[in-house]
Amino acid sequence: MAFATLVLGAGVLAAEEGALPLTLEQALAEARAHNPTLAAARLQAAVDGAGVAVAREWPNPEARYERTNELPREALSVAQVLELPGKRARRVAVAQAAVGSGAAEIERAQRDVEGDVRRAFYAVADAQRRSVLVLELRQIAARARATAAARFDAGDVPRLDVLQADLALLQAENEAGAQEGRTRAAVATLNVLVGREAQAATEVADADEVAALPDAESALADAMAHNAGLLVLERQAAQAKARASLARAERWPDPTVEGALTHDAEPEFNWGWRASVGLSLPLFTTHGAQVRLEEAAALALRAQRDALERRIRADVAAALYRAGAQRQVYLRYRDEILPRSREVEAMAQESYKSGQTALPALLQALQAAREVLTQALQAQSDYDAALADLAQATTAGTK
Repeated sequence: MAFATLVLGAGVLAAEEGALPLTLEQALAEARAHNPTLAAARLQAAVDGAGVAVAREWPNPEARYERTNELPREALSVAQVLELPGKRARRVAVAQAAVGSGAAEIERAQRDVEGDVRRAFYAVADAQRRSVLVLELRQIAARARATAAARFDAGDVPRLDVLQADLALLQAENEAGAQEGRTRAAVATLNVLVGREAQAATEVADADEVAALPDAESALADAMAHNAGLLVLERQAAQAKARASLARAERWPDPTVEGALTHDAEPEFNWGWRASVGLSLPLFTTHGAQVRLEEAAALALRAQRDALERRIRADVAAALYRAGAQRQVYLRYRDEILPRSREVEAMAQESYKSGQTALPALLQALQAAREVLTQALQAQSDYDAALADLAQATTAGTK
């Protein structure tokens, strides 16, 4: 059984069912468009945008009517807070910084979803390869059982060979049933992530192609340019800086001007007026603590950003090392170990069929071939996982 058969078998099954296999790029595109978690995260953009509109609003005037038993008996007054120049602009800048921070959070949410989709996609691809493997092993066990039955009918082997072959076939059928359940579970996970119904029949495209890994310098540059975790911290630091600027402006109180029209102050006058200016005295609340709070928050965020950058450098390097090692392991299985295992399997079947060896030797050879194939599939699965970790390190970062 050639390894390419396992890799391409899922695509064959999809073609037989009349469904086009889903590529990784298509799965990522569907997740960006239909993932419910990402759709919920994007709703925050409308909230942040409304915050800018709120920040642009002017303070409302205050109107007051008074009637007393003193002179003048009636008064109608209007008061207006006069915001000092620059305060409104700084308030809008804080809201706009929140929009930028929210956009970065949405970007990080998208990167996290993409990482989940990659892992789920590779899990389905691995499950499909294993499904093809167990089906092929069941066919091999069935052929071995048929050969044992034919030799028993000819009087060449005892009935024990038939019973052992039956047992091997039953085990292969049991494994095939278990693998079907694992495949369905992996498909359901991927379906939910890309916005499909969990029960939808989804096959993924899996090609026997191993692309070259990026060099360390390119991977690190990509991480520094596109890592969503870094972007979030940068935007949050900018937001804290804008809040500190607003807090410094708030240290100066806004004056309130008031004008009143008075009535019924006979005999002195019937209609009159008065004007006043009020100012809040910054005795107890000076906003100095708020300035220090926002400056400390900005400093902490910059430190977190520097720490995350160091961690990303280490994560990218580690992911590259793991991916490189797993790539070599997978290629060695594909190009060297599996072809030789295939030769041993074919020779063992031919030897038993011709009566040169006993059934235990054939079953042992088939079991050894199965273990090699399983290890090869695990090597490819580990390589896929390493690629997903590398993509996560360069784009998503750490929450």
